[in-house]
Amino acid sequence: MPSQCPQCQLENIYEYNNLWTCPDCSFEWVENTQAPLESPSLESETGIKDSNGQILQTGYSVIVIKDLKIKGSSSTVKGGTKVRNIRIVDTGDGHDISCKIEGLGNINLKSEFVRKA
Repeated sequence: MPSQCPQCQLENIYEYNNLWTCPDCSFEWVENTQAPLESPSLESETGIKDSNGQILQTGYSVIVIKDLKIKGSSSTVKGGTKVRNIRIVDTGDGHDISCKIEGLGNINLKSEFVRKA
């Protein structure tokens, strides 16, 4: 069991879905490798970025930065909602993040309305 983050050296780490995560610097790694989690998929080719210009990858957690109305519904995704385990997709309509939000179900978001958690 690691005692600190290999990137920022802080001790505030936790295990989630077989990955170790540092909430301070958002670094994720497998226990024995201490290398960043990488997957050769769509996000490495397109470079999907959040509202602050940070590159997003599948599996990251993001925070919605403003209230978003859902088309065809009276529901709203509130600003400040944390979304875990996103998937980067290419839908062609600008919605490049697929995710599941508790209480709303599966939805697609535009990366310009989220920031990396």
